[in-house]
Amino acid sequence: MSLDTTDRRILAALQIKGRMSNAELSEKVNLSPSACHRRVQRLEADGYIRNYVALLDARKMGVPSTVFVEITLQAQADEVLEAFERAVARIPDVMECHLMAGTADYILKVVAENTEDFARIHRQYLTRLPGVAQMQSSFSLRTVFETTALPV
Repeated sequence: MSLDTTDRRILAALQIKGRMSNAELSEKVNLSPSACHRRVQRLEADGYIRNYVALLDARKMGVPSTVFVEITLQAQADEVLEAFERAVARIPDVMECHLMAGTADYILKVVAENTEDFARIHRQYLTRLPGVAQMQSSFSLRTVFETTALPV
C-alpha cells in the first residue's frame, strides 16, 4: 500500500498527539470521522502504526543520565551475534541496541540515575554480555534535540 497525502497528515498528527480523539483527528486532517477512522484502522492493519505509547519523562522517572555504549565483539559469527542480542535485550536499562557498520559492532543507549548507577549497570549486566572484546562508554551531557516522530 502506498501512502497518500491524507495518510501522511494522519500519521504526522498522531505522532505529535497519539491520544487525540477520532473527531479531533478527522477535523485536523479535514476528513469525515468515519473516513478518518477507516484510514487509521487500515494504517494500523498494514503496520504503518505499530503501537500507541506514553512517553515518560526520564528525569521524573529517576533516570536522567543517558550513556551511549559502543561494543566490539570478539567475532562476527551468527551464533555470537545472536547470543549477544538475546542477552542485551534482557537488560532493563538498555533503551536501544543497534547493530552497526563501522568501528563498533553495536551501540547501546542506556539510562541511569547517575554515574554510580551506571557503574552498577556496567558491573551487573554489561561486563557479563557474551562475546564482548571491547566496550567504550560516553555520557551525554545534555540532550539538544530529541524526537520520536519519523518524517512523513
